[in-house]
Amino acid sequence: MTTTPRRYHITTFGCQMNKADSERMAGILEDMGFQWSEDPNDANLILYNTCTIRDNAEHKVYSYLGRQAKRKQEQPDLTLIVAGCVAQQEGEALLRRVPELDLVMGPQHANRLEDLLEQVFNGNQVVATEAVHIMEDITKPRRDSAVTAWVNVIYGCNERCTYCVVPNVRGVEQSRTPEAILREIEELASQGYKEITLLGQNIDAYGRDLPGVTPEGRHKNTLTDLLYFIHDVPGIERIRFATSHPRYFTERLIKACAELPKVCEHFHIPFQSGDNEILKAMARGYTQEKYRRIIETIRNYMPDAAISADAIVGFPGETEVQFENTLKLVEEIGFDLLNTAAYSPRPGTPAAVWENQLSEEVKADRLQRLNHLVSIKAAERSQRYQNRIEEVLVEDQNSKDSTQVMGRTRGNRLTFFPGNISELKGQIVKVKITEVRAFSLTGERIVQSSPVECLTV
Repeated sequence: MTTTPRRYHITTFGCQMNKADSERMAGILEDMGFQWSEDPNDANLILYNTCTIRDNAEHKVYSYLGRQAKRKQEQPDLTLIVAGCVAQQEGEALLRRVPELDLVMGPQHANRLEDLLEQVFNGNQVVATEAVHIMEDITKPRRDSAVTAWVNVIYGCNERCTYCVVPNVRGVEQSRTPEAILREIEELASQGYKEITLLGQNIDAYGRDLPGVTPEGRHKNTLTDLLYFIHDVPGIERIRFATSHPRYFTERLIKACAELPKVCEHFHIPFQSGDNEILKAMARGYTQEKYRRIIETIRNYMPDAAISADAIVGFPGETEVQFENTLKLVEEIGFDLLNTAAYSPRPGTPAAVWENQLSEEVKADRLQRLNHLVSIKAAERSQRYQNRIEEVLVEDQNSKDSTQVMGRTRGNRLTFFPGNISELKGQIVKVKITEVRAFSLTGERIVQSSPVECLTV
């Protein structure tokens, strides 16, 4: 008697938080005896970890689901799962739209996948979207990289930006304890990981839900304190964190990043708009002047720091002058990378029902103009790397050129250079940059020669 192999395939949409959730769910499935399948049509468990930030990502999920739902009509043993933000947003409505689904589960339930699947395998159709307290994550993720790893430190978000659906689908802020985070990082170090990225939807709000107040009157546990607490784990060479909110980004945090040698000089701080009236309408809680002061402070402490951000164009009511204020901010700050998007109305958000929506044509035009400027400024920022020697952590082979390996500088700039991945993977090597592009670099490895022995005759 032969047993059909249990194979799974996960498709992930959206942000790093979703990717980290997918890694944890993959780890659970492999502990259950499932094997990864590169081809979704060869898998008997399909999981879509979804994003609802952008309308096009949501439509893509339904397109993928339609194909697999048709397949399930011919293969009833296929298990179909929708996880993540679309699942949280739509809930039971997803089952009405795609009755072939077996499990609909929100982001807060990622760690409960095995329990939920047990109900599915007992013949139930399951919806898990109720708010829960996230228990300490004891699962072992199936990491997509053997060199770098994401470590969740805070779940959820308490902000109420008028365009954003995240608080509705990811729940309230819940910080993990410093001790639990440290244990996970120590385990990663023991497995040979060299770099970690601390993750949170609003990471510089870390710790404000944990108990304790210092004599100075601040929270006992903050992101700054966490960086000091986890910094000295042997084996971990680099530390990053994302995503930061300008409302909570402090000089104390900046100073810590400058003092701690493992913390990379790379900051991802979304500004969303360069106009104060639009920022107020977005309920972001800061002004463009405050944002500029944050960047100025970073560059005072770390002049060469890389700055990346997110920006939205075409927010309801945005005038041409207000859009030009965004262009002005991008021009004057000079970002190493800027993720851009045209405003997309999301269900359940205040801005989605405002009457002053802009046309798709206006939004597309502004997005194109902003992207053009972003490429110019990124190319200008890249020039500083020309002929410099950079430390690159080697992550993998260049998928487009088997003679090259790829890795990242401390400033998170993607870098390619000739090398053997079996020899260099996980190593930090010195690379002289010979070619610069807007968003990546090419160089040559500097191989230090062995000292010459002097012979006495």
